[in-house]
Amino acid sequence: MRVFLAGGSGVLGRRLVPQLVARGHQVTATTTSADKLALLAQLGADAVVMDGLDAGSVGEAVATARPDAIVHQMTAISLAHAGKPDLKHPDRWFAKTNRLRTEGTDHLMAAAEATGVPHVVAQGYASWNGIREGGWVKTEEDPQDPMDGTAAQVGMEAIRHVEDVVLAAGGASLRYGAFYGPDAIDDQVELVRKRQFPLVGRATGYSSWVHLDDAASATVLAVEQRARGAFNIVDDDPAPASEWLPYLAECAGAKRPMRVPKWLARLLAGEQAVVMMTEGRGFSNAKAKRELGWEPRYPSWRQGFKAELT
Repeated sequence: MRVFLAGGSGVLGRRLVPQLVARGHQVTATTTSADKLALLAQLGADAVVMDGLDAGSVGEAVATARPDAIVHQMTAISLAHAGKPDLKHPDRWFAKTNRLRTEGTDHLMAAAEATGVPHVVAQGYASWNGIREGGWVKTEEDPQDPMDGTAAQVGMEAIRHVEDVVLAAGGASLRYGAFYGPDAIDDQVELVRKRQFPLVGRATGYSSWVHLDDAASATVLAVEQRARGAFNIVDDDPAPASEWLPYLAECAGAKRPMRVPKWLARLLAGEQAVVMMTEGRGFSNAKAKRELGWEPRYPSWRQGFKAELT
């Protein structure tokens, strides 16, 4: 297949290109920086500079590639694009990413329609943001938390926009868990080593994780199978912060994280951080396993953290 990968130079894109190429697909991968063209070419892709927020740039790139499928992985979360993580102000930190998930998605869908591309696979999110009621582990049938009235609401609405328009067009939304793997959590590990990533309250909030290579392998399957619908792409082991954060510190050779009360965490890091650490809901991968035939190489972050950090 001819696959158009929007956002090919991101942390997931760099793991996805080689997997697509290894399966015999012809990949056109985009980047916003001419400096990264050579890297994408080395990975086996036809590399092109594209501005995801410019409808003309997107339309021209897609028309030239003439793809059989579009994979939407455009974000701007890296330090170079967004600066240091700012959980207290996710509306600011994710401002460009939110635009890529709204305006950028619309540009890609318009280009797909204009060029006759029959299938789109897009990046969603499913780590701690399951609806905060009932059990701790959610399926695709459960709603996600809109974070109404908080600084995170605009970001949750942007994620929902991607899913709504892609599913309406018969595509697939891959709700990835929190990424880890090469270059994915370096900033978090640095905070853990400095003891600046504390446990909050009883740290009972659940999160789901996925290694970048496992996220990439699920994406390849979704492309090849022309999957439709939403899929949680997470490992087998959703877990509370009280378990995964101390283990991450141990694997990073750091001291055990400190513990702070919710009121102080809310003051210092904002509502999203408190919700994630104390009330977050993780996700089940049963549907992805059943319908895509996906099996993660790292069934648990326990294996994956150790492999990456020790």
